[in-house]
Amino acid sequence: MAIIWKCKKCGYTYDSRYGDGKNGIKKDTKFEDIPDDWKCPRCGVGKDRFTSIEIDD
Repeated sequence: MAIIWKCKKCGYTYDSRYGDGKNGIKKDTKFEDIPDDWKCPRCGVGKDRFTSIEIDD
C-alpha cells in the first residue's frame, strides 16, 4: 500500500516515489517533509488543500 496526495482543487497528485523535480522536491520525499510554503504545481493552492489516498503499488 502506498499513499499519494491529491489536490482537492485541480486533481494534481503528488507521489513521493517521483517527487516534484520541477519545484525542487526530490523523489522519495514524503509529503509531510515538503516545505510548508510549497504550492500545487498545477493550480497554486497550499498543502492544506491536499488529501491522502491509499493506492495499491
